[in-house]
Amino acid sequence: MKTIFITGASTGLGKATARLFQSKGWNVIATMRNPDSETELATLENVTLLPLDVTNLEQIQTTVKKALEISDIDVVFNNAGYGLIGPLEALSDDQILKQLDTNLLGVIRVTKAFIPYFRERREGLFISTTSIGGLITFPLGSTYHATKWALEGWSESMAFELNTFGVHIKTVSPGGIKTDFMSRSLDMATQPEYEGMINTMFSNTESMMDGASTAEEIAEVVYQAATDGKKQLRYVAGQDAKALYAQRLELGDEAFREQFGKQFI
Repeated sequence: MKTIFITGASTGLGKATARLFQSKGWNVIATMRNPDSETELATLENVTLLPLDVTNLEQIQTTVKKALEISDIDVVFNNAGYGLIGPLEALSDDQILKQLDTNLLGVIRVTKAFIPYFRERREGLFISTTSIGGLITFPLGSTYHATKWALEGWSESMAFELNTFGVHIKTVSPGGIKTDFMSRSLDMATQPEYEGMINTMFSNTESMMDGASTAEEIAEVVYQAATDGKKQLRYVAGQDAKALYAQRLELGDEAFREQFGKQFI
């Protein structure tokens, strides 16, 4: 029986992925900041809950060690993250640091903790949730996009580094997901000069969410990435994300940016 280790498993995509892999006969180690408050996953057979805040290096090391004592691990799914929206000049330094710490450094730290184990076994797979926001950008999300574009480039480089040892790395880049991400997983800042742009962006984002996928549909792509045996690096997930990315590739970067930007500014 294979085992997947998931970060950010308390809600949304992380939780849906935990449920799906469990239903497919996998062992699941589901990690989250407050496992004591998780009721649904705790009732499922072959699911173990462990505490993990990906900004806490000491806890990462402790939790990874504990997970490896519980089971051999085949797949690590780096999913913990949230969105930071607002004009850069309105963001506090603490907001910027927290975004980088969670979305980027958290993934790097968790991956680094597992590499020696996978390298010695000469097998293993890392999957990271990036976003269509790691391949295209929206206004007012510069720091969020910085983390997601960074993860795409980091993963591409890491693939060269890890493949030598039989270890693989993949990214799953969803578009909109019909979860409470926009309310629960969003930090925001604003100032008066940008209010028109913010209102336009949120109005357009709401209409774009009509084409969003469910968390369960994106979890299926994570399962595909985990089990298809391909060395493919990037999995664009959801019809909305696929359409946007195909449009960017077809038009080229500059033409796409000009056309796409008209919707928001």
